[in-house]
Amino acid sequence: MKTIVCKRYGPPEVLVIEDREKPIIKDHQVLIQVHATSVTPMDYRARGAKMPLWPFTRVMTGIRRPKQDILGIEVAGEIVEVGNEVTEFKKGDRIFGLADKSYAEYVVARGTKGATITTMPPNLSYEEGAAIPVGGLTSLYFLKTLGNIQVGQKVLINGASGGVGVYAVQLAKYFGAEVTGVCSTKNLDLVKSLGADRVIDYTENDFTKENEEYDIVFDAVGKSSFSKCKKILCEEGIYLSTVPSYRLLFQMLWTSKVGKKKAKFGLGGGPDELQFIRELLINNEIRVVIDRTYPFEQIVDAHAYADKGHKVGSLVVTLNQGKVTQ
Repeated sequence: MKTIVCKRYGPPEVLVIEDREKPIIKDHQVLIQVHATSVTPMDYRARGAKMPLWPFTRVMTGIRRPKQDILGIEVAGEIVEVGNEVTEFKKGDRIFGLADKSYAEYVVARGTKGATITTMPPNLSYEEGAAIPVGGLTSLYFLKTLGNIQVGQKVLINGASGGVGVYAVQLAKYFGAEVTGVCSTKNLDLVKSLGADRVIDYTENDFTKENEEYDIVFDAVGKSSFSKCKKILCEEGIYLSTVPSYRLLFQMLWTSKVGKKKAKFGLGGGPDELQFIRELLINNEIRVVIDRTYPFEQIVDAHAYADKGHKVGSLVVTLNQGKVTQ
């Protein structure tokens, strides 16, 4: 099978297509023929050795070269083989979700309790299925589990047009919050169309210097800080960031003991959250946002575009021949 391999850290050009043996599943697993995957921040940061919390994460991912040379986490495809213990899925099921090493024609995923894949809504394309898991699950976990979002709260989302932000805006509105999105000029209309009550153009205004106060400030791109956002948090406000730093971890520890305003980060989003997102998609409560779609053979171009840091929603990679669409 064809795979996209990253044997050394560096620019997008380190990614090469290489033939590997098709994986063999265990009794609790399923084999998925991948129709679409994506380029997430985890992928291009891992490739470029720019993971947060250096050098701790570098020890985990590999000091001199990647320990896991096949990237990819989001997947949409068809189950072609089912393990003996699997009862929730069958051969031929169209699925989407999370699976390691999804930069390949075939990928293995857990098919029993705790699976991070689920059957696709009938109205969802493979491209859309590969575009939502990370952004949707991250947004849901941060807003609901860490932020305990409530009806009527005021929520600000920094990076509202990004891979996480587009879903954070929609979910915050779904939970009944008053939403302010922060993005660049060209994405103002998009963020408004996703349901934001108010949009701030960061090229013209610094949202941290506003007079407004928010119950939740969700930094979906990790470009601000608790210190800068503290003054726009209400008395018991919560600052959430998707990008950890040693400073943020210290602030989490400090604010857990001192003061009412909190800084939070966490890792979460599993089977229950994935089913929740699936139901929202079925009921058309949220929509998928895709910036560009690249064929598998143009993975270098896809990562090069992601490196620019201006993608809107998701970058999808398909395993079918085709041209880049914008």
